[in-house]
Amino acid sequence: MIKQIVVLGSTGSVGSQTLQAAKELGIKVKALSAHSNTKLLAKQAAEFSPERVCVSSENPDMLCEIAAMPGCAVVNAIVGSAGLKPTLVAVNAGNDVAIANKEALVAGGEIIMASAKEKNVRVIPVDSEHSAIMQCLDGKNAVHKIILTASGGAFFGYGKKRLKGVSKEAALRHPNWNMGAKVTVDSATLMNKGLELIEAVRLFGVDESQIEIVVHPQSIIHSAVEFADGSVIAQMGVPDMRLPIRYALTCPEKPPSPVRRLSLVEAGRLTFAEADEKAFPLLGLAREAVRLGGNAPCVLNAANEAAVEMFLRDKIKFYQIAETVAEIFAKTDKTKDISLEIIEDTEKQIKGIKF
Repeated sequence: MIKQIVVLGSTGSVGSQTLQAAKELGIKVKALSAHSNTKLLAKQAAEFSPERVCVSSENPDMLCEIAAMPGCAVVNAIVGSAGLKPTLVAVNAGNDVAIANKEALVAGGEIIMASAKEKNVRVIPVDSEHSAIMQCLDGKNAVHKIILTASGGAFFGYGKKRLKGVSKEAALRHPNWNMGAKVTVDSATLMNKGLELIEAVRLFGVDESQIEIVVHPQSIIHSAVEFADGSVIAQMGVPDMRLPIRYALTCPEKPPSPVRRLSLVEAGRLTFAEADEKAFPLLGLAREAVRLGGNAPCVLNAANEAAVEMFLRDKIKFYQIAETVAEIFAKTDKTKDISLEIIEDTEKQIKGIKF
């Protein structure tokens, strides 16, 4: 089990729950970072007595400094592409990384996983879906298909026409999970699942054609793996992020936890449906991006960050998020080459677009 951690993004939902899990498991917290929530960061620092504390909005370079602290696992709970560089720094320093920062894996997953292999360190997923896949695989080969489940977000069952009338408030009401605004909007557009598809390709070395996205509104089955012989292994549990967070800190062990136990009788009926890529076209765009490789996933991610920010600032309507992402993706230069410099240049190019 991990003995000491650095938590990047400690004041967010995943970061705060990671600290609680560390407290319960007796894991030492060596460093904390927050972007701007200094009030909560100060409270966390008083409780956990870390050696270093970083406010990344004031000193972004310090993120990389604490990510490289020797003998620590790094929990990356940062939201957005700002999590890429400290992830690479942590891996290159020989530190295991428990990663909830999907944008880092989407934009730079190729170089992160190559560096992790070279340095012989673990990149452990914190997302419930990828944690589930990791647990289902458990060292087994002969994977035929990964079944990536989706809650469907706030607008499951909505057609393209109905989506034109939805409000920002409705988009920010997730039926099962309590998440930040960006992730909740991504869930509503199903871009969250598109990004997770790209993550799965990077984490598990499969082709995108081997990943099936299935809508499962109850969020009880967190994902499943079908093997070559036709058998399917699924990981199940109540929808509670504490489970994948704790597993990331303790894997392959599963010590007792305070999480509510799953009762299949109480859960009752579990339902599944095909993801509607006509109403939610960002899923198809994610598949195209990962097939293209190079900086294309980075283009997709940066375009989505820009579009969601515009939506949250009431500059565009909900249905225009997908249109905006597709427009930016189409007109941005793509290359098969990939490096941190190329990723940073791509993001700067997209941030410079005037709308």
